[in-house]
Amino acid sequence: MSIWTEIKESFHQGSTLTKLIYINAGVFVIIKLLQLVLLLTGLDMAYSIILIDWLSVPSDPLLLLIRPWTLITYMFLHYDFFHVLFNLLYLWWFGRLFVQLVDTRKLLTIYIWGGLAGALLFILSFNYLPAFHPQGGFSSLLGASASVMAILFAVARIRPNFSVYLFLIGPVKLKYLALGAFIIDLISIPNMANTGGHLAHIGGALMGLYYGWKLSERKISGDFFDKIAARSGGLFRRKSKLRVTHSRPMTDMEYNTMKVRRQKELDRILEKIKQSGYDSLTKEEKQMLFNASQENN
Repeated sequence: MSIWTEIKESFHQGSTLTKLIYINAGVFVIIKLLQLVLLLTGLDMAYSIILIDWLSVPSDPLLLLIRPWTLITYMFLHYDFFHVLFNLLYLWWFGRLFVQLVDTRKLLTIYIWGGLAGALLFILSFNYLPAFHPQGGFSSLLGASASVMAILFAVARIRPNFSVYLFLIGPVKLKYLALGAFIIDLISIPNMANTGGHLAHIGGALMGLYYGWKLSERKISGDFFDKIAARSGGLFRRKSKLRVTHSRPMTDMEYNTMKVRRQKELDRILEKIKQSGYDSLTKEEKQMLFNASQENN
């Protein structure tokens, strides 16, 4: 099996978190390969800058109307190696916490919501705050940082006293880790080198708090991006490795194995209802529960 085949297989069989990391890393590699081709062929390197600008969120609202797709593409786009490296590391760490402590099915949802909230605060700040208004039309935003901050703050809102171990520091509760990240972004705003990025982080953090509160109060029942994520054509769904090559009557052992597996899935669904309520079930889980109830009647 070739390396490329292994990568494709890993992507298709991977979790939502794995796919988000792959997409971010893949976009970065494509941009860098384009720059390499332009350099080796002697073409103008400005072409790559134009592409990055075409995919980044502009602070000019009129320009945003022409490039509405940038509200999504910017959160998968990185230019500098250390920028993408640290964002992916944070995405991996905080994304794993979200998957383990909250709900893996909502990871894509909070990622998108956090990115949109970061872009919104960035645009509003650069157009309405006096400190940024003069340069509002000449700024752009890119990177997954706002989405990552939303993931951190969502899980910190739901499990604030959960402790993580930090190197040279020791165990730290998530609520203090999130608060520290928020303070760092606030005091970094005066540093004009990345003001837009820090503003976007704050937007993502606020969205994470709101989304985490909604989840903890069980007031989210699969609306908006939850449904979009569920209907994304299988891109972010973990695909089964099972393949049907031919049909034949099942043996007793196969039937019993299928029955045990099905019962385990039903037990998982019932436990989910117990913890999060019926509205937290996906369409497929509700259908499976309905089919099981019909068979028992």
